[in-house]
Amino acid sequence: MKKNLGKLDSIIRILIGVVLAYLFYNNYISNTLGIVLLSLSGVLVITGFMGWCPLYRLFGLRTCQTNHGFTEDR
Repeated sequence: MKKNLGKLDSIIRILIGVVLAYLFYNNYISNTLGIVLLSLSGVLVITGFMGWCPLYRLFGLRTCQTNHGFTEDR
């Protein structure tokens, strides 16, 4: 797997995931919405740490930089 997330994108994903988990565990969000957002937070944290997002791959997006700027996945 080639990385397709840049550092800033990864950091933002991890922060949003942590905030969503915090909101769920402190009962700011609950019920079905809470479970859906908790699942989303897990996905965001995992993809943030891995540096790879399957949706980015599906749509051909890439936010990670190389020495030559932005590149397309081949």
